Amino acid sequence: MEIVKNYEKEIKELIELFEITKEEDLLKEIEERYSELEKKIKKEKVKIYLFGKYDKNNAIVSIYAGAGGTDACDFADMLLRMYLKYGKKHNFKTEILDISHNEEGGIKYVTFLVKGAYAYGILKGEKGVHRLVRSSPFNRKGLRHTSFAKVEVLPEISSFGIKVKPEDLKIDTYRASGPGGQYVNKTESAVRITHLPTGISAACQSERLQGENKRKAMNLLNSKLHLYFEKKTEEEKERLKTKKSPRWGNQIRSYVFFPYKMVKDLRTKVISKDPEKVLDGQLDKFIEAEIFIEKHPEK
Repeated sequence: MEIVKNYEKEIKELIELFEITKEEDLLKEIEERYSELEKKIKKEKVKIYLFGKYDKNNAIVSIYAGAGGTDACDFADMLLRMYLKYGKKHNFKTEILDISHNEEGGIKYVTFLVKGAYAYGILKGEKGVHRLVRSSPFNRKGLRHTSFAKVEVLPEISSFGIKVKPEDLKIDTYRASGPGGQYVNKTESAVRITHLPTGISAACQSERLQGENKRKAMNLLNSKLHLYFEKKTEEEKERLKTKKSPRWGNQIRSYVFFPYKMVKDLRTKVISKDPEKVLDGQLDKFIEAEIFIEKHPEK
């Protein structure tokens, strides 16, 4: 592969420079170049394991607040910011398609699009129930509180190969959700489309024009329907869309702030003792470990 040859050439040049120089400034530059090269190689290495049918596609991510009341809604909002920051760090473009805010704080649910090569392959392992343990900021006594949020990840599919009858669709319009004030849409520009035979629905409120929201909602619905009809058995459908309840026993990862600080992935056993950094988008070691263990379950 050409890219491998280029990396080998760059490594050889850095080694040669390191062996002949004694200048501190140049040594520092070599160290920085090596660090950047290491990150690039690691990124390419991850892609080697992403050879699933839809792994190269964009990703459609949904987050739902589970058990835990307002804390769960706040946690769902924290996860949204975490994924948006992760996307920015990795040069993915993100676009919120649909969101419902909770009046007391946080969000009830959100669906957003992550655009970029291998977005679905990289993020699909985030599917499942996430658990937060902390001293609740919504409780006057500051008691320890456990809350849950569910993450679903679907690939965006550009070619559908299915025909949807207009009479099978129910189209509803509504005002875009917002935290209040000037941000609340005054017109019913948001669109929700429901496929009546299956009950599958998709919504979009990211655009000002109703027509654009309808187009994006239809694209999202088509992606969902394509996968629904392609995966005929219940087991295959479960693999692409988690249906488990966001409660105890179904978690993939715990974020603990009290009485100690730790993030632990319950599948790969990867641990971080800095939950603030993880929620700031530093998810690499969790995502990479899940990608590797999926292809090497014996590890």
